[in-house]
Amino acid sequence: MAADAFHRLRKELEALGYFKRPTFRIVAELLINVTLTIAGIAVFATSESWFVKILGLIVSTAGGLGVGTNTHTSAHDASSDRKWVNHALTYFGYPFFFGLSATYWRNQHNRLHHGSPNVIGVDQDADLSPWFAMTDDVVQQASGVRRFYYKHLQYYVFCIALSINYFNLQKAGIVHLIRVMVGRRDYRSEHWIDAGAILGHVTATLIIPMFFFAPLDVAGLYLFRGVLFGYGMFAILAPGHFPREAVRMSRYLKQADYLGSQTAATINYKTGRLGKLICSGLQYQIEHHLFPGISYVHLPRTSRIVERFCETEGLWYRQYGWDRAIWKSLSTLWHPSRIETDPSCMRKPVQAGQRIVAVDEETMAPAVTALPALAAEGVGQFDSGVISQEE
Repeated sequence: MAADAFHRLRKELEALGYFKRPTFRIVAELLINVTLTIAGIAVFATSESWFVKILGLIVSTAGGLGVGTNTHTSAHDASSDRKWVNHALTYFGYPFFFGLSATYWRNQHNRLHHGSPNVIGVDQDADLSPWFAMTDDVVQQASGVRRFYYKHLQYYVFCIALSINYFNLQKAGIVHLIRVMVGRRDYRSEHWIDAGAILGHVTATLIIPMFFFAPLDVAGLYLFRGVLFGYGMFAILAPGHFPREAVRMSRYLKQADYLGSQTAATINYKTGRLGKLICSGLQYQIEHHLFPGISYVHLPRTSRIVERFCETEGLWYRQYGWDRAIWKSLSTLWHPSRIETDPSCMRKPVQAGQRIVAVDEETMAPAVTALPALAAEGVGQFDSGVISQEE
Protein backbone atom coordinates (compact mmCIF):
# COMPACT_ATOMS: atom_id res chain seq x y z
CA MET A 1 0.00 0.00 0.00
CA ALA A 2 1.11 3.56 -0.76
CA ALA A 3 0.32 4.50 2.86
CA ASP A 4 2.83 1.96 4.15
CA ALA A 5 5.43 3.11 1.63
CA PHE A 6 4.89 6.73 2.67
CA HIS A 7 5.40 5.90 6.34
CA ARG A 8 8.57 3.99 5.47
CA LEU A 9 9.77 7.03 3.56
CA ARG A 10 9.15 9.22 6.58
CA LYS A 11 11.05 6.81 8.83
CA GLU A 12 13.96 6.87 6.39
CA LEU A 13 14.07 10.66 6.41
CA GLU A 14 13.87 10.72 10.20
CA ALA A 15 16.75 8.25 10.44
CA LEU A 16 18.84 10.52 8.20
CA GLY A 17 18.18 13.45 10.54
CA TYR A 18 16.17 15.50 8.08
CA PHE A 19 13.50 16.34 10.63
CA LYS A 20 16.02 18.09 12.86
CA ARG A 21 15.64 21.88 12.97
CA PRO A 22 18.96 23.67 12.28
CA THR A 23 17.82 26.83 14.05
CA PHE A 24 21.22 28.55 14.08
CA ARG A 25 21.66 28.35 10.31
CA ILE A 26 18.07 29.42 9.64
CA VAL A 27 18.37 32.47 11.89
CA ALA A 28 21.80 33.30 10.42
CA GLU A 29 20.35 33.31 6.89
CA LEU A 30 17.40 35.36 8.14
CA LEU A 31 19.83 37.96 9.47
CA ILE A 32 21.64 38.03 6.13
CA ASN A 33 18.37 38.81 4.37
CA VAL A 34 17.47 41.46 6.96
CA THR A 35 20.89 43.05 6.46
CA LEU A 36 20.45 43.06 2.68
CA THR A 37 17.06 44.73 3.10
CA ILE A 38 18.32 47.49 5.38
CA ALA A 39 21.54 48.04 3.42
CA GLY A 40 19.61 48.31 0.16
CA ILE A 41 17.27 50.93 1.62
CA ALA A 42 20.23 52.85 3.04
CA VAL A 43 21.92 52.90 -0.36
CA PHE A 44 18.71 54.08 -2.00
CA ALA A 45 18.24 56.86 0.56
CA THR A 46 21.81 58.20 0.52
CA SER A 47 23.07 57.73 -3.03
CA GLU A 48 23.07 60.56 -5.58
CA SER A 49 23.12 58.20 -8.57
CA TRP A 50 19.81 56.81 -9.80
CA PHE A 51 21.60 53.74 -11.09
CA VAL A 52 22.92 53.04 -7.60
CA LYS A 53 19.52 53.84 -6.11
CA ILE A 54 17.82 51.28 -8.33
CA LEU A 55 20.51 48.73 -7.52
CA GLY A 56 19.94 49.35 -3.81
CA LEU A 57 16.19 48.95 -4.28
CA ILE A 58 16.66 45.60 -6.04
CA VAL A 59 18.96 44.36 -3.27
CA SER A 60 16.48 45.52 -0.64
CA THR A 61 13.60 43.77 -2.39
CA ALA A 62 15.54 40.53 -2.76
CA GLY A 63 16.46 40.61 0.92
CA GLY A 64 12.86 41.31 1.91
CA LEU A 65 11.61 38.38 -0.13
CA GLY A 66 14.26 36.24 1.56
CA VAL A 67 12.92 37.28 4.97
CA GLY A 68 9.43 36.19 3.92
CA THR A 69 10.48 32.80 2.57
CA ASN A 70 12.79 32.12 5.51
CA THR A 71 10.05 32.75 8.06
CA HIS A 72 7.64 30.73 5.92
CA THR A 73 9.55 27.80 7.41
CA SER A 74 8.82 29.20 10.86
CA ALA A 75 5.10 29.42 10.01
CA HIS A 76 5.24 25.64 9.53
CA ASP A 77 6.97 25.22 12.92
CA ALA A 78 10.09 23.97 11.13
CA SER A 79 12.70 26.57 12.22
CA SER A 80 13.06 25.39 15.80
CA ASP A 81 12.05 22.60 18.15
CA ARG A 82 10.57 25.29 20.40
CA LYS A 83 7.13 26.43 19.31
CA TRP A 84 7.55 29.89 20.81
CA VAL A 85 10.65 30.46 18.69
CA ASN A 86 8.75 29.48 15.55
CA HIS A 87 5.90 31.81 16.49
CA ALA A 88 8.25 34.70 17.30
CA LEU A 89 10.06 34.34 13.95
CA THR A 90 6.72 34.10 12.14
CA TYR A 91 5.41 37.29 13.73
CA PHE A 92 8.69 39.02 12.91
CA GLY A 93 8.74 37.93 9.27
CA TYR A 94 5.06 38.27 8.38
CA PRO A 95 3.17 41.01 10.26
CA PHE A 96 6.16 43.08 11.46
CA PHE A 97 8.50 42.90 8.47
CA PHE A 98 5.95 42.51 5.66
CA GLY A 99 2.69 43.77 7.16
CA LEU A 100 1.02 40.44 6.32
CA SER A 101 -1.25 38.86 8.93
CA ALA A 102 0.30 35.67 10.33
CA THR A 103 -3.04 34.26 11.48
CA TYR A 104 -4.53 34.85 8.03
CA TRP A 105 -1.53 33.17 6.39
CA ARG A 106 -1.72 30.11 8.62
CA ASN A 107 -5.38 29.61 7.75
CA GLN A 108 -5.09 30.42 4.05
CA HIS A 109 -1.79 28.71 3.36
CA ASN A 110 -1.12 26.06 6.01
CA ARG A 111 -4.67 24.76 6.34
CA LEU A 112 -6.46 25.35 3.04
CA HIS A 113 -3.66 25.37 0.48
CA HIS A 114 -1.55 22.59 1.96
CA GLY A 115 -4.59 20.49 2.74
CA SER A 116 -6.02 20.77 -0.79
CA PRO A 117 -3.52 22.23 -3.29
CA ASN A 118 -5.16 23.30 -6.58
CA VAL A 119 -8.54 21.94 -5.48
CA ILE A 120 -11.07 24.29 -7.03
CA GLY A 121 -13.48 25.62 -4.45
CA VAL A 122 -11.09 24.98 -1.54
CA ASP A 123 -7.66 26.37 -2.43
CA GLN A 124 -8.29 30.03 -3.22
CA ASP A 125 -4.87 30.35 -4.87
CA ALA A 126 -6.04 28.00 -7.63
CA ASP A 127 -9.08 30.02 -8.68
CA LEU A 128 -8.77 33.75 -9.40
CA SER A 129 -12.21 34.22 -10.92
CA PRO A 130 -14.03 36.43 -11.68
CA TRP A 131 -11.01 38.63 -12.37
CA PHE A 132 -8.99 35.94 -14.14
CA ALA A 133 -9.89 32.57 -15.64
CA MET A 134 -7.40 29.89 -14.60
CA THR A 135 -9.57 27.01 -15.87
CA ASP A 136 -11.49 26.28 -19.08
CA ASP A 137 -14.71 25.97 -17.11
CA VAL A 138 -14.67 29.66 -16.19
CA VAL A 139 -14.06 30.64 -19.82
CA GLN A 140 -16.82 28.37 -21.13
CA GLN A 141 -19.34 29.69 -18.63
CA ALA A 142 -18.60 33.31 -19.57
CA SER A 143 -20.23 35.10 -22.46
CA GLY A 144 -20.00 38.34 -24.40
CA VAL A 145 -17.44 40.88 -23.25
CA ARG A 146 -16.29 38.80 -20.29
CA ARG A 147 -15.49 35.82 -22.50
CA PHE A 148 -13.61 38.06 -24.96
CA TYR A 149 -11.64 39.46 -22.01
CA TYR A 150 -10.73 35.99 -20.75
CA LYS A 151 -9.61 34.78 -24.16
CA HIS A 152 -7.70 37.84 -25.38
CA LEU A 153 -6.99 40.40 -22.67
CA GLN A 154 -6.63 38.82 -19.22
CA TYR A 155 -2.97 37.92 -19.71
CA TYR A 156 -1.99 41.58 -20.10
CA VAL A 157 -4.23 42.74 -17.26
CA PHE A 158 -2.78 40.00 -15.03
CA CYS A 159 0.79 41.15 -15.69
CA ILE A 160 -0.21 44.65 -14.58
CA ALA A 161 -2.31 43.42 -11.64
CA LEU A 162 0.73 41.66 -10.16
CA SER A 163 1.90 45.12 -9.15
CA ILE A 164 -0.76 45.17 -6.39
CA ASN A 165 -0.32 41.50 -5.42
CA TYR A 166 1.53 42.35 -2.20
CA PHE A 167 -0.97 45.04 -1.18
CA ASN A 168 -3.89 42.67 -1.82
CA LEU A 169 -2.38 40.17 0.60
CA GLN A 170 -1.94 42.91 3.18
CA LYS A 171 -5.56 43.98 2.74
CA ALA A 172 -6.87 40.40 2.94
CA GLY A 173 -4.96 39.82 6.18
CA ILE A 174 -6.21 43.03 7.79
CA VAL A 175 -9.81 42.26 6.77
CA HIS A 176 -9.40 38.79 8.28
CA LEU A 177 -8.18 40.25 11.57
CA ILE A 178 -10.98 42.81 11.75
CA ARG A 179 -13.64 40.18 11.11
CA VAL A 180 -12.24 37.89 13.76
CA MET A 181 -11.60 40.51 16.41
CA VAL A 182 -14.74 42.60 15.90
CA GLY A 183 -16.97 39.58 15.42
CA ARG A 184 -15.14 37.72 18.22
CA ARG A 185 -15.11 34.51 16.17
CA ASP A 186 -12.31 32.12 17.22
CA TYR A 187 -10.85 35.05 19.09
CA ARG A 188 -7.43 34.36 20.65
CA SER A 189 -4.48 36.29 22.01
CA GLU A 190 -2.47 35.55 18.86
CA HIS A 191 -4.77 37.87 16.94
CA TRP A 192 -3.79 40.72 19.26
CA ILE A 193 -0.11 39.91 18.74
CA ASP A 194 -0.70 39.78 15.00
CA ALA A 195 -2.46 43.17 14.98
CA GLY A 196 0.23 44.70 17.20
CA ALA A 197 2.99 43.47 14.90
CA ILE A 198 1.22 44.99 11.87
CA LEU A 199 1.03 48.32 13.71
CA GLY A 200 4.75 47.89 14.44
CA HIS A 201 5.33 47.42 10.71
CA VAL A 202 3.51 50.66 9.88
CA THR A 203 5.44 52.49 12.61
CA ALA A 204 8.87 51.18 11.56
CA THR A 205 8.47 51.49 7.80
CA LEU A 206 6.33 54.62 7.44
CA ILE A 207 5.85 56.73 10.58
CA ILE A 208 9.41 56.83 12.00
CA PRO A 209 11.14 57.38 8.61
CA MET A 210 8.87 60.41 8.01
CA PHE A 211 10.64 62.19 10.89
CA PHE A 212 13.87 62.05 8.89
CA PHE A 213 12.77 62.14 5.26
CA ALA A 214 10.03 63.82 3.27
CA PRO A 215 6.72 61.98 3.80
CA LEU A 216 6.08 61.71 0.06
CA ASP A 217 9.51 60.14 -0.46
CA VAL A 218 8.89 57.60 2.31
CA ALA A 219 5.44 56.71 0.98
CA GLY A 220 6.78 56.53 -2.58
CA LEU A 221 9.57 54.16 -1.57
CA TYR A 222 7.09 51.96 0.31
CA LEU A 223 4.75 51.79 -2.68
CA PHE A 224 7.55 51.10 -5.16
CA ARG A 225 9.01 48.32 -3.01
CA GLY A 226 5.51 46.91 -2.63
CA VAL A 227 5.15 46.72 -6.39
CA LEU A 228 8.47 44.88 -6.67
CA PHE A 229 7.40 42.55 -3.86
CA GLY A 230 4.24 41.73 -5.82
CA TYR A 231 6.20 40.58 -8.85
CA GLY A 232 8.82 38.85 -6.71
CA MET A 233 6.20 36.90 -4.76
CA PHE A 234 4.68 35.70 -8.01
CA ALA A 235 8.10 34.59 -9.30
CA ILE A 236 8.69 32.55 -6.13
CA LEU A 237 5.23 31.16 -5.36
CA ALA A 238 3.49 30.75 -8.71
CA PRO A 239 5.88 28.25 -10.39
CA GLY A 240 4.97 25.61 -7.81
CA HIS A 241 1.28 25.45 -8.74
CA PHE A 242 0.35 27.74 -11.66
CA PRO A 243 1.68 25.86 -14.73
CA ARG A 244 -0.82 23.77 -16.69
CA GLU A 245 1.09 20.65 -15.73
CA ALA A 246 0.09 21.27 -12.11
CA VAL A 247 -3.31 19.58 -12.04
CA ARG A 248 -6.36 21.57 -10.98
CA MET A 249 -8.95 19.20 -9.65
CA SER A 250 -12.56 19.09 -8.57
CA ARG A 251 -13.30 19.26 -4.87
CA TYR A 252 -14.84 15.80 -5.20
CA LEU A 253 -11.28 14.46 -5.53
CA LYS A 254 -10.12 16.16 -2.32
CA GLN A 255 -10.04 12.93 -0.30
CA ALA A 256 -9.49 10.51 -3.18
CA ASP A 257 -5.70 10.18 -3.03
CA TYR A 258 -3.69 12.34 -0.63
CA LEU A 259 -0.24 11.57 -2.04
CA GLY A 260 -1.46 11.80 -5.61
CA SER A 261 -3.18 15.14 -5.07
CA GLN A 262 -0.11 16.65 -3.40
CA THR A 263 2.34 15.65 -6.14
CA ALA A 264 0.07 16.06 -9.18
CA ALA A 265 -0.76 19.66 -8.22
CA THR A 266 2.83 20.62 -7.41
CA ILE A 267 6.00 21.36 -9.40
CA ASN A 268 9.62 21.96 -8.41
CA TYR A 269 11.94 24.47 -10.06
CA LYS A 270 15.71 24.92 -10.08
CA THR A 271 17.54 28.03 -8.88
CA GLY A 272 21.12 29.22 -8.57
CA ARG A 273 22.87 30.08 -5.32
CA LEU A 274 21.28 33.51 -5.00
CA GLY A 275 17.89 31.99 -5.76
CA LYS A 276 18.40 29.44 -3.00
CA LEU A 277 18.96 32.23 -0.47
CA ILE A 278 15.89 34.16 -1.66
CA CYS A 279 13.55 31.16 -2.03
CA SER A 280 14.51 29.32 1.19
CA GLY A 281 13.41 25.93 -0.10
CA LEU A 282 10.22 27.00 -1.87
CA GLN A 283 11.73 25.70 -5.10
CA TYR A 284 11.27 22.22 -3.58
CA GLN A 285 7.49 22.42 -3.50
CA ILE A 286 6.87 18.68 -3.82
CA GLU A 287 9.03 17.81 -0.83
CA HIS A 288 7.60 20.73 1.13
CA HIS A 289 4.03 19.62 0.48
CA LEU A 290 4.69 16.04 1.46
CA PHE A 291 6.69 17.04 4.55
CA PRO A 292 5.92 20.66 5.57
CA GLY A 293 7.64 20.02 8.91
CA ILE A 294 11.07 19.54 7.29
CA SER A 295 13.26 22.66 7.40
CA TYR A 296 14.27 24.05 4.01
CA VAL A 297 17.93 23.39 4.86
CA HIS A 298 17.34 19.65 4.37
CA LEU A 299 15.14 19.81 1.27
CA PRO A 300 17.91 19.52 -1.37
CA ARG A 301 19.02 16.15 0.05
CA THR A 302 15.45 15.12 0.75
CA SER A 303 14.54 15.73 -2.90
CA ARG A 304 16.72 12.88 -4.20
CA ILE A 305 14.96 10.38 -1.94
CA VAL A 306 11.49 11.77 -2.63
CA GLU A 307 12.03 11.70 -6.38
CA ARG A 308 12.92 8.02 -6.16
CA PHE A 309 9.85 7.39 -3.99
CA CYS A 310 7.56 9.13 -6.49
CA GLU A 311 8.99 7.10 -9.35
CA THR A 312 8.41 3.87 -7.45
CA GLU A 313 4.86 4.78 -6.43
CA GLY A 314 3.78 6.13 -9.82
CA LEU A 315 3.49 9.69 -8.51
CA TRP A 316 4.17 12.78 -10.55
CA TYR A 317 7.53 14.44 -9.96
CA ARG A 318 8.23 17.37 -12.30
CA GLN A 319 10.99 19.94 -12.16
CA TYR A 320 11.78 22.85 -14.49
CA GLY A 321 14.27 25.67 -14.67
CA TRP A 322 13.10 28.76 -12.80
CA ASP A 323 12.69 30.87 -15.95
CA ARG A 324 10.71 28.12 -17.70
CA ALA A 325 8.50 27.59 -14.65
CA ILE A 326 7.69 31.32 -14.48
CA TRP A 327 6.87 31.37 -18.19
CA LYS A 328 4.63 28.32 -17.82
CA SER A 329 2.88 30.04 -14.92
CA LEU A 330 2.10 33.10 -17.05
CA SER A 331 1.14 30.97 -20.05
CA THR A 332 -1.75 29.49 -18.07
CA LEU A 333 -3.53 32.82 -18.62
CA TRP A 334 -3.37 32.17 -22.37
CA HIS A 335 -4.27 28.52 -22.14
CA PRO A 336 -6.32 27.86 -18.96
CA SER A 337 -6.26 24.40 -17.43
CA ARG A 338 -9.22 22.09 -17.22
CA ILE A 339 -10.70 20.94 -13.93
CA GLU A 340 -9.91 17.26 -13.58
CA THR A 341 -12.62 14.96 -12.24
CA ASP A 342 -10.92 11.63 -13.01
CA PRO A 343 -8.78 10.29 -10.11
CA SER A 344 -6.32 8.81 -12.60
CA CYS A 345 -4.97 12.34 -13.21
CA MET A 346 -3.15 12.09 -9.87
CA ARG A 347 -0.93 9.24 -11.01
CA LYS A 348 1.36 8.75 -13.97
CA PRO A 349 -0.18 7.08 -17.01
CA VAL A 350 0.34 3.34 -17.24
CA GLN A 351 3.59 2.67 -19.09
CA ALA A 352 4.11 0.22 -21.89
CA GLY A 353 4.23 -3.31 -20.53
CA GLN A 354 1.82 -2.54 -17.68
CA ARG A 355 -1.90 -3.00 -17.44
CA ILE A 356 -4.68 -1.83 -15.15
CA VAL A 357 -6.05 -4.83 -13.32
CA ALA A 358 -8.29 -3.22 -10.71
CA VAL A 359 -9.58 0.01 -9.27
CA ASP A 360 -9.31 0.65 -5.57
CA GLU A 361 -12.92 1.11 -4.46
CA GLU A 362 -11.97 3.41 -1.58
CA THR A 363 -9.69 5.81 -3.45
CA MET A 364 -10.86 5.25 -7.05
CA ALA A 365 -7.21 5.11 -8.11
CA PRO A 366 -6.06 2.47 -10.61
CA ALA A 367 -4.03 -0.42 -9.20
CA VAL A 368 -1.26 -1.32 -11.63
CA THR A 369 0.67 -4.55 -11.88
CA ALA A 370 3.51 -5.47 -14.15
CA LEU A 371 3.30 -8.00 -16.91
CA PRO A 372 5.55 -11.04 -16.42
CA ALA A 373 8.28 -9.47 -18.56
CA LEU A 374 8.67 -6.65 -16.01
CA ALA A 375 8.09 -8.64 -12.85
CA ALA A 376 11.78 -9.29 -12.41
CA GLU A 377 12.47 -5.56 -12.54
CA GLY A 378 10.48 -5.00 -9.36
CA VAL A 379 7.57 -3.06 -10.83
CA GLY A 380 4.90 -3.59 -8.21
CA GLN A 381 1.38 -2.62 -7.47
CA PHE A 382 0.48 1.05 -7.21
CA ASP A 383 -2.27 1.41 -4.64
CA SER A 384 -3.48 4.67 -3.21
CA GLY A 385 -4.05 5.62 0.37
CA VAL A 386 -5.44 8.63 2.14
CA ILE A 387 -2.76 10.04 4.37
CA SER A 388 -3.65 12.63 7.00
CA GLN A 389 -1.72 15.87 6.63
CA GLU A 390 1.44 15.88 8.67
CA GLU A 391 1.00 19.19 10.37
